[in-house]
Amino acid sequence: MARQFAANGETDKALELYQKLYKQDNEAYFSSYITSLLSVKKFDEAESVAKKMVKKYPKNYRYTITLATIYTQQGDVDKTTALYDELIKNMPADQNEISNLANQVYQANNAEYAIKIFLQGRKLLHNDALFSYELITLYRNKRDKINLTEQYLDLFPANPELINQAENVLANLFDGAADYEILRVALLKRIQKSPQLTVYVNMLIWQFLQQKDFDQAVNQALALSRRTNDDGTAIFDLCSTLIYNQAYDAAIRGYEFLISKGKDQQYYIPAKIALIDTKNLRITSGKYVQSDLLSLEKDYLELLDEFGRTTSTVFAMQKLANLETFKLHKLPDAQKMLEAATAVPNVNPRTLASCKLDLGDVYLLNHQPWDATLLYSQVEKDFPNTPIGDDAKLKNAKLAYYIGDFTWAKGQLDVLKAATTQLIANDALNLSLLIGDNLAADSAGNALKIYARADLLIFAEETDKAVTTLDSIDKKFPNNALSDDILMAKARILIQQKDYVGAVPLLKKIVAEHPNDLWADDAIFMLGDIYDNYLNDKEQAKGYYQKIITDYPGSLLINESRKRFRILRGDNANGST
Repeated sequence: MARQFAANGETDKALELYQKLYKQDNEAYFSSYITSLLSVKKFDEAESVAKKMVKKYPKNYRYTITLATIYTQQGDVDKTTALYDELIKNMPADQNEISNLANQVYQANNAEYAIKIFLQGRKLLHNDALFSYELITLYRNKRDKINLTEQYLDLFPANPELINQAENVLANLFDGAADYEILRVALLKRIQKSPQLTVYVNMLIWQFLQQKDFDQAVNQALALSRRTNDDGTAIFDLCSTLIYNQAYDAAIRGYEFLISKGKDQQYYIPAKIALIDTKNLRITSGKYVQSDLLSLEKDYLELLDEFGRTTSTVFAMQKLANLETFKLHKLPDAQKMLEAATAVPNVNPRTLASCKLDLGDVYLLNHQPWDATLLYSQVEKDFPNTPIGDDAKLKNAKLAYYIGDFTWAKGQLDVLKAATTQLIANDALNLSLLIGDNLAADSAGNALKIYARADLLIFAEETDKAVTTLDSIDKKFPNNALSDDILMAKARILIQQKDYVGAVPLLKKIVAEHPNDLWADDAIFMLGDIYDNYLNDKEQAKGYYQKIITDYPGSLLINESRKRFRILRGDNANGST
């Protein structure tokens, strides 16, 4: 009944009952009685009751800690401090007793004195390794970053396996560069004192990664690997982390180090393949110069010379051909490479189909449209109603569009509106609408033919020629119906070149001047994506995603916009808009 009164906020009634119960059994109802007295701020009575119990049971910490709590609630810091100091002074040299006392003090909401008890306990027992995990918990809860850091570093020599736990805890606790600097300085001191302990160097590498100082992370890792003459596993794993962070140059240094260790090392082949992949990633990210392209081509050729043209290296043949097609514009070389790849026996059927599609693209760009459509049709026939089959069908439709056979292209695109993947369905729908809208305005499709040629140049990454071709449309055919399409094409070129800032005004112009045309919702979504993932302006991104939801409820992009909007707004996974 007393508990019910207390739960209902009827504190006077609860106190009256607890007082009666306390008189019947002091020890059983002491805590409840004190809590009731404090709830109505009867501090003097609570103090008197607690003092009597302290006098009756001087060796029971519970009553002294309760008295200290009463003084804390009264705001009497001196009396609280005196009681806790007395407890620490008279603490026995018994590990269990010390731990019990510290836990009781912590439960009384005094983490500071719980820490002092554990530290004094170490001195009493002459063992600085005691109570480490308890102190880690207390420092973590207090957000005492300096002492938490030192406590973990103290533990590492005997417990190097704790490094992952420490990294997770510190990553969640640290607020910025200043905190990581505390860790760096502490680690350097430990490394200087105990250079043989690799756990400190590994922690330092992690610290550099958190600070995005990837070059220093690699420097430390390479130095450690040389000193310990290890098998390279740590470097290989580090390179994966670097790639995830788009630190391609740093990852390349790591892979080159592993390759330099020799052909007899376990990571020689994996590192050689990963090195080429990383260079490819650097190029596709836009962070490259012309010499990088030639270097990558050389790497692929050396890999194929070393390991041959087999089922195991078809992936390299395909990537080399892709590089030669779209970056180096060496179409004859790319064609020969892909023809060789498709002739390799026992290649996985899907890999073979992918190579055929790429070869079809090369034929198309090399002015061999009939050879291209033959390959596309083979893949479409071999993989009906699958994503790769639908991709082949889309490529066939686009080929017809590029060469000006708009009626046949539109017929194929209309079928693909029900494609197995949303991306292919969206592309098919947009291109079908583009063709339909412009043929309605100009049945001969003269302006559209020039636009289709520009589209093909964009696909070939011949961007300068594409822009020139797009600019010629208005000159040859004033008042055409392609204004928003030309703006979108130019925006796509800039995005292809990673010029996101340059693409923004073109996309905004589409939204402002063509709010009811084909590309309006695409432009809004692309603006949201650019601000979200490239310009780091989450508020602007959220506004554009919301605009899709509110202004374009029929858009095919609405589900993805809703999902991204909820994430930026901070909704739970099951939240609703």
